[in-house]
Amino acid sequence: MKNKTLAAWLAFLGGPLGLHRFYLHGLTDLLGWLLPIPTALGLYGMERVQRFGLDDQWSWILIPMLGFTVAGCALMAIIYGLSTPEKWNARYNPAAALEAPAGGTSWLTIGAIVLSLLVGTTVLMASIAFSFQRYFEYQIEEGRKISA
Repeated sequence: MKNKTLAAWLAFLGGPLGLHRFYLHGLTDLLGWLLPIPTALGLYGMERVQRFGLDDQWSWILIPMLGFTVAGCALMAIIYGLSTPEKWNARYNPAAALEAPAGGTSWLTIGAIVLSLLVGTTVLMASIAFSFQRYFEYQIEEGRKISA
């Protein structure tokens, strides 16, 4: 039986590593194995910023990959948490009754939804802001080079 609350928490806490995908679809899930790649690239981008500073153009591309992966996994936690017990059990527990407790919503499920909404929104907005800020600063620098 696949528990909806556990799946929501796995998506929120371990989503960038693919843990929720492995829980729901098994170890053969391709997306579960692919999720750590943008996570690792984003962490590498953060390491590049520490080493080379904010002017490193590769970090501008790599850091938002981590943010968008975290935000996407938070969105999946919200989707899991808000699914009805009937829909959850029909999809992930087909042998169980539609009202089986594994698809039920508890306070822990609500906690996963609330934290996913808070953290996911914050990370998404920070990633977008970082990307656009660095892009426009680069455009201003290039414009100054042309006009000089």
